[in-house]
Amino acid sequence: MRSSPLAHLLFLLLVAGSDVTGEEVDRKPNFVLMMVDDLGIGDVGCYGNDTIRTPNIDRLASEGVKLTQHIAAAPLCTPSRAAFMTGRYALRSGMGSTGRVQVLLFLGGSGGLPPSETTFAKRLQQQGYTTGLVGKWHLGVNCEQRGDHCHHPNQHGFSYFYGLPFTLFNDCVPGEGSDVLADLQHTLRNLTMWLGVGLLTLVCVRVCGLLEVGVWLLVALFFLAILVTTVWYMPFKLLPTWNCIIMRDQEVIEQPMTVETLPQRLLGEAQSFIKRNVDHPFLLFFSLAHIHTPLFTNPAFAGKSRHGRYGDNIEEVDWMIGKMIETVDSLGLANNTLMYFTSDHGGHLEDADSLIGQKGGWNSIYKGGKAMGGWEGGIRVPGIFRWPGRLAAGRIVDEPTSLMDLYPTLKYLAKDTEPDRQLDGYNLMPLLEGKVERSEHEFMFHYCGVYLNAVRWHPPESDSVFKVHFFTPNFSPPGAGGCYDTKVCLCHGEHVTHHNPPLMYDLYQDPSESWPLTPDNEPLYTEILEQTAKAVERHRITLANNQASDAHGVQSQMTWKKILWRPWLQPCCGTFPFCGCKENTTHN
Repeated sequence: MRSSPLAHLLFLLLVAGSDVTGEEVDRKPNFVLMMVDDLGIGDVGCYGNDTIRTPNIDRLASEGVKLTQHIAAAPLCTPSRAAFMTGRYALRSGMGSTGRVQVLLFLGGSGGLPPSETTFAKRLQQQGYTTGLVGKWHLGVNCEQRGDHCHHPNQHGFSYFYGLPFTLFNDCVPGEGSDVLADLQHTLRNLTMWLGVGLLTLVCVRVCGLLEVGVWLLVALFFLAILVTTVWYMPFKLLPTWNCIIMRDQEVIEQPMTVETLPQRLLGEAQSFIKRNVDHPFLLFFSLAHIHTPLFTNPAFAGKSRHGRYGDNIEEVDWMIGKMIETVDSLGLANNTLMYFTSDHGGHLEDADSLIGQKGGWNSIYKGGKAMGGWEGGIRVPGIFRWPGRLAAGRIVDEPTSLMDLYPTLKYLAKDTEPDRQLDGYNLMPLLEGKVERSEHEFMFHYCGVYLNAVRWHPPESDSVFKVHFFTPNFSPPGAGGCYDTKVCLCHGEHVTHHNPPLMYDLYQDPSESWPLTPDNEPLYTEILEQTAKAVERHRITLANNQASDAHGVQSQMTWKKILWRPWLQPCCGTFPFCGCKENTTHN
């Protein structure tokens, strides 16, 4: 029997239709990850703040899944972001510190995320994704010479980078003071002055014939004064030039940067990246410069909130998040795009002054904040996922989750099944979709630098989440809720108090960590200590295996040798040391 032309036409239409449908089904999802800097969990409306307006962030939560126990792997930006990017605790990649400096301080240092590390961007790039980072990096740039870019985002899987290779900090704005080794700067400045005064005095004494002063002594003092002045002035007084820069990929396009227009430029770049890649799978990490100090003073938001400049900045952040949602939705990408909102760690409680008032965040009922080790206020952060059609709107997950979970979650959704290294995060999709009720994080380890500060245990078939603190930071002045004397808490030596037996809390019953458990009020007290001790031992075995599996060993990236400024590593627009340029804002 001969088939009719109509039958042939119907067959072809069916085949074509099935191909299109298959392409839509098989297309990998897009990812828009949005991270705020230093945002406290209590700063957001959907997490309990009823005085700062965050309607767009609240909308994300109402249209998606809100995590109430979302935990950063460290209470400071450099180690927290290293863990976020790699799915592993920061000390596995050498990004934990043994001393006072726990974050990278100079773009001209040699420390950073090692080239041997693997980020989620690198994995997705290998799966055909176009990957972009807009905003803050703060994981290093160069290793051995200017321009090797061994730590640069382009070398870690981001095919496009626009933003701050360092971070926004007070030195970027005149009159805001300095964040970088202020005590050392003070010492070097005083030493320079005393050497200058001493040299001038000896010259006068020699000229007046009061004493016999050797020429060689004067020459030696002169060169010593020059050396000390150079060591003080070059790296510290020129910090706005060295650290406050903007790069597009590996080119410095603004040095020093104009802070006032930074938020609008970052938002514009993030929106443009999405629009350029609407036709194929993409990953965008939008790493906001807000709300790290110095705070912005955008006239459109100034004086509009009930919490001064800090509240104004939070409401500007919310507006930016709203613009990102609008961009995704207006391009018809919502149903195939996972949007994620979080902070790198808790708010900075000690950051305030008499003129502006509070400049750091609010961590709700949780004790502590930024840089305070394992106290909940420094590590519990917002965590919101939106994916219409895939994730149920309005779902709330109270289970322990981690920023490190993003790495395996993105791998899973990108259909990346290749073997990987030891990971500390877990795929969140079963939990987000409601297919399971329990987190895979039975134990979580909380570090302050390289030191294991605390462990939390979520026993099977129990609502309790026990946390044991092996040491805690010494607050100052005594009785305060933070380290106000030093402006930031430290993790070692006289700055901490060790506890034997450890301090113990049940976060389910006592989320503010106010009432320590004892053998008298907790029947499982001994078992909790035993189980956490065994978990720590298993964890340390994985760390030893991690060290052994690296051909060169895991080298610390946070030593003084790697952190301090070196002229030959300094990114520069122009001829070093005459670095300077302004961005051509007509760039498309």
